[in-house]
Formats: sequence, C-alpha cells, structure tokens
Amino acid sequence: MPEEPLVMPKNAPDSTSDLLTLTEAAAFLRAPVATLRYWRHLGIGPDGFRLGRRVLYRRQDLDRWVTEQREAQSTRR
Repeated sequence: MPEEPLVMPKNAPDSTSDLLTLTEAAAFLRAPVATLRYWRHLGIGPDGFRLGRRVLYRRQDLDRWVTEQREAQSTRR
C-alpha cells in the first residue's frame, strides 16, 4: 500500500514566507541589489545569512533594521 504524500493544511503558517531572497529584500527596501551586496560586504546592512549559496533575509530583521535607521536619524536632528 503506497504512502500518502504529506500535505500541509492550508491554514498552517509557512515559515519560509518570512524569508526573502537578496532580490526580494532589495525590492522591500527599494534599494538596488548591488547596494545590499555592498552593505553586506561592509557589515552595515540588515542581518542576512547564507543558506547554501543563497543569501536570505528574515522580514522581521529588515523591519528592525529600517526602524533602527529611522531612530538613529531622528536622534541626530
């Protein structure tokens, strides 16, 4: 008797939906991909991580980084 394939319920949270590729993160931040690569190289951009050959960003890390940038700018005024 063949096994039934695993099927996730439609209302189950998708943990990968919070993961964005480099291109998706750039679109989210409205910045060129090259800028995110440069920030990553300098270590000044949003937190990202490698998963195999891909660089991924968690949406909450991008939100946090944007908030930090906004707060840092408001304290300089």
